[in-house]
Amino acid sequence: MSPPRALIAEDEPALARTLSRLLGQAWPELQIVALAEDGLAATDLALQLLPDVVFLDIKMPGRSGLDVAAGIADDWPEDRALPLIVFVTAHDEFALPAFEHAALDYVLKPVSAERLQRTVLRLRQGLGGRAAPARNEQAALVQRMQGLAPEAEPQPRIKVIRAGVGNLVRMIPVGEVICFEATDKYVNVVSTGGEALVRISLREMMTRLDGAEDFIQVHRSVMVNSARILSATRDEIGHYHLQLQGLARPIKVSRAFGHLFRPM
Repeated sequence: MSPPRALIAEDEPALARTLSRLLGQAWPELQIVALAEDGLAATDLALQLLPDVVFLDIKMPGRSGLDVAAGIADDWPEDRALPLIVFVTAHDEFALPAFEHAALDYVLKPVSAERLQRTVLRLRQGLGGRAAPARNEQAALVQRMQGLAPEAEPQPRIKVIRAGVGNLVRMIPVGEVICFEATDKYVNVVSTGGEALVRISLREMMTRLDGAEDFIQVHRSVMVNSARILSATRDEIGHYHLQLQGLARPIKVSRAFGHLFRPM
């Protein structure tokens, strides 16, 4: 049996080196196959190297550890078990007990050798005795973890989206939105009047949107208006594609959310 393999994603090189050193002491047979300094590299390396374990810093440049975990679940090969994911977090202790009985684990910064020993024990047991978490379970867990993030000051509810298009500012009522598509720094608002970019994260948009309960997530970067879904078509490799009212092109559903469209 080949030794287990791990990827570490941490944007602070000193912390990454410390974690690597402590893992070498606690789990000598574990192979650290790569170190990533940002979320985009972490996603690419994970899908390229297919490690057994991934250590993800929650706050990284480019893409958060939570988004990386969702991305891995989206595009991981169907014939391989998902990796076991350990989040590296600076969250206060009061928030962390919610993770204790989850399929994933956490390590609190600065990394403690004693705490890491417990993590290694759980990972050994996980790799040897149980299957990796199902994709829909992992997606639900990531969403639960996002809810543990410290709350910001309340912001005004968004009822009309103000989108700049050249010198024009389009006023888009939320009810006219077909879907939201996240890019690196913007959200593409697809509405009955066309498409427009707004400089806001998808997460903040959905937190502040008046009527957000009418939108469902179908991909790590896409929220669709549930009232606009006409049909879901399953292709030969098991992916679903949505036909939305008012939009000519299909919208791909990631594997993590495919269960939402399976026949009843």
